[in-house]
Amino acid sequence: MFEFIPTPLALNIRIGHSRFEAANVPEFKTALEEHCDRSFDSIIIDVSEVEMIDSSAVGALLGVQKRLSSGSQPVTLQNPNASVQAVIEMLRLHRVFRIETSEAGESQSVA
Repeated sequence: MFEFIPTPLALNIRIGHSRFEAANVPEFKTALEEHCDRSFDSIIIDVSEVEMIDSSAVGALLGVQKRLSSGSQPVTLQNPNASVQAVIEMLRLHRVFRIETSEAGESQSVA
């Protein structure tokens, strides 16, 4: 399940799948098309329920970043677990996305 919650300036997305992978990326992209009919200053994606992410899902997340205008904030990934965080760091995507973790109240910005 993917939940999209638009606000005046931001689009909040919750990924409610334990596996964000090629099998459910088409559903994500279709829902994204339906909800991105206007510009947002930021997009915040809650990945707290995601236990595994594959290359198709990484590509979908990069596609979300491309939707934002060049002057916008980066896409924020909220609460990635250790395995998702490892994939993000291995691919150096922590330089593309803003990472926020609520446990420590920390956030990382684009490098």
